[in-house]
Order: sequence, then structure tokens, then C-alpha cells
Amino acid sequence: MRVDKYLWCVRYYKTRNMVTEACKKNHITVNGQVAKPSKEVFPTDKVTFRKDQITYSITVLDIPQNRVGAKLVDIYRKDDTSPELFAHLELLKLSKEHYRKTGTGRPTKKDRRDLDELDFGSEENQ
Repeated sequence: MRVDKYLWCVRYYKTRNMVTEACKKNHITVNGQVAKPSKEVFPTDKVTFRKDQITYSITVLDIPQNRVGAKLVDIYRKDDTSPELFAHLELLKLSKEHYRKTGTGRPTKKDRRDLDELDFGSEENQ
């Protein structure tokens, strides 16, 4: 099966076109070699790809006939991605929320003035 179809079938990408774009950007490797979308994958192949700031590493266990449900994905692949990478992504998300809550929009003029007062207050104390 083609690598683009395989990654689409095991639900790592929403469309095959997204997989093709990732291949063109050299984000996908099969057994350590950069893969084109038409590269064939077989059981026991190691597929590595970068998506959402995480480098996933999976082992192909079996080839699905077509796109499978989310509960059946583990039959066709073994995920070798380290859990530390997912923890690091969570820390990145939390650090972004620390500065400004999601959905609050752009800072208002009052927010900017409050921030300016905080900055000036720290300089005067030094």
C-alpha cells in the first residue's frame, strides 16, 4: 500500500492530500529514507513523520483494506512515539495560555495600559 494511503487509512491525516503535502516537504520517512507519496509500505516497516510539532514513529503491523475506525487503528500499527513528546506539547499549550487566555480576542486599550503600568512599576522598584 502507498504510504499516503496508509497514513490516511490509520487516521493520522484527515485527507490524502495532506499526506502528499507532508511528503513533498520531506516530513515523512520510511525506514530512514525520505518517502514520496507513492512509496510502498509493508508490515514491519518503520514510518516516521512530523506533525503538530511532534515526531511520530510507528511500525506497520498490517495493511488495512481501506480507512478504518478509530478503535481498530491499533490492529494495523504500533505507536513507538515517546510519551515525553506529548508531555512537551502539553507544556507548550499551557505556556501559551499563561500569557493570554484563548478566546479573549485582542487586548483592549485598558489592557495595554494595565500592562504598561506593570512594566513601569518593575523598573521604578529597581
